[in-house]
Amino acid sequence: MASPRWQDRTKSASAEPVGRWMLGWDRFVAVWASVNLLWVAFDITYVPLRTFWLQRNLYPIPSVPLVVPLRFIPDLTPLVDPIKGIEPHRETQAYLEQFRQLDAALLSLPAGQAPQPRQVLLLNRQAQLTAQLIDSNPFLASEASGTLEKIKNRLRQRADRDSARQASSLLLSPERIQTSGWSQERLFWNDQVLPLVATNYWRSIDENGRPTDHFWRIDLLLFQSVFVLDILLRLILLRRRLPGLSWGDALLRRWSDLPLLLPFWRWLRLVPVLERLQTSGLVNFEPLRAVVSRGVVALLAVELFEVLSLQILDGTQGLIRSRRWPQRLRALRSHQSVASSSDERALVELVRIWAPLLLSRVAPKLAPELQGLLGYSLRQSLERTVVPAPLRQLQPLLQVETGISRQLASGMVDSLLELSRSTGNQLSRRDDVQLDLLQRFIDRFWEELAAALESGSALERSQELLCTLIDGAKGTYLSQINRAGIEALIQELDQLMTAPGPASPEDPATPAP
Repeated sequence: MASPRWQDRTKSASAEPVGRWMLGWDRFVAVWASVNLLWVAFDITYVPLRTFWLQRNLYPIPSVPLVVPLRFIPDLTPLVDPIKGIEPHRETQAYLEQFRQLDAALLSLPAGQAPQPRQVLLLNRQAQLTAQLIDSNPFLASEASGTLEKIKNRLRQRADRDSARQASSLLLSPERIQTSGWSQERLFWNDQVLPLVATNYWRSIDENGRPTDHFWRIDLLLFQSVFVLDILLRLILLRRRLPGLSWGDALLRRWSDLPLLLPFWRWLRLVPVLERLQTSGLVNFEPLRAVVSRGVVALLAVELFEVLSLQILDGTQGLIRSRRWPQRLRALRSHQSVASSSDERALVELVRIWAPLLLSRVAPKLAPELQGLLGYSLRQSLERTVVPAPLRQLQPLLQVETGISRQLASGMVDSLLELSRSTGNQLSRRDDVQLDLLQRFIDRFWEELAAALESGSALERSQELLCTLIDGAKGTYLSQINRAGIEALIQELDQLMTAPGPASPEDPATPAP
């Protein structure tokens, strides 16, 4: 069964003799580059997704407080925050610490009992910090002002107030605590407010005025050092296979590996990673590439075919309308050709090869057809010129006429074929004088053809007729190109590539002799 082209490429690529050590190294680098790509993706998305990595909670519907805890994911923030220069924010940390003190003081308060003076002082202090948090907006440092808006909205909904400051004062008032009880209120603060406050952070700035980021050190030590070694090894093997190749040209041939060494635009490493996974044989992306390219062809084929066809036809018309036809025909002569000396006699050698082939092999095979054609022509000539009209109805005379025309035709054809055979045998022999004569004949042919085109009106008339034919082809051919036709061609290609055929010797289903 015939297999798709991408499977043939995979077989041919895997059939190349590759050392076991080199194949193992390629696969190790491909896996290591894949790990680096995952690490790059994690680094790029860590700061925007730090809230998720800190809380490890998933919110399927943002507007609804529905939480899906993912506690099986380890807390990576203590390890990654120092790499990104992230530190706890002083204001929000002070707010969380103050709330812990308030919570510890109110845990022992019975339900329905008024808070003690020290507890009232802590409640007022917490209300002041909440108002300060709303006014100063410390979330600007982490570019998370939306988090503060969530806190304010939840405070308003809890207290049923329009002002977030009034809502926080009401929720932290002694009367509210005495009426509702601290056990109910602390659940709201611990579940709805404090987790949002804990997501705030402060990020340091380096000497260049940019946020601190030590990712490049890990990338350089663990990954890019391996990539540099692999690229050097590939360049050495490439120059060993092509000794005349310079280091610069070899590096240009491995241009797809350069994103592995760039400290910026690190998402471009996807290209060399996919290429290494494909060449190492770990993953085969050819089916996916074939599907994608087929979709692109289906979308753009109509426009491409129209543009290319129109450009070819217009270019052909431009050549036809040119008045330099005689000059171009004369330029085909050997003494005006700019080609090398080995190419000047190419046409002569072609005539020397084809002339014996046509004269000594092809022409003798046409003897019966030539005899019939020439005999019929001679018979028609005899009837019109030699035999009078009244005698043409006599059967014996007609038989004699037919026999004479057949004998004449046979003799003439035999003579011509014998001459053709001898001429072909003569031309098949290597003869410098013969080659010079052929060259003169071809040069004279181009000269006479150019002169004939210049002297009469055949050139202009031929140009007009050919351009008219091409204009008609534009209207008929281009109008037949449509998307349905392209899809039909693609389906036909699929049928051809998957149609059953004779088993090849390399087919594993065919038993070896």
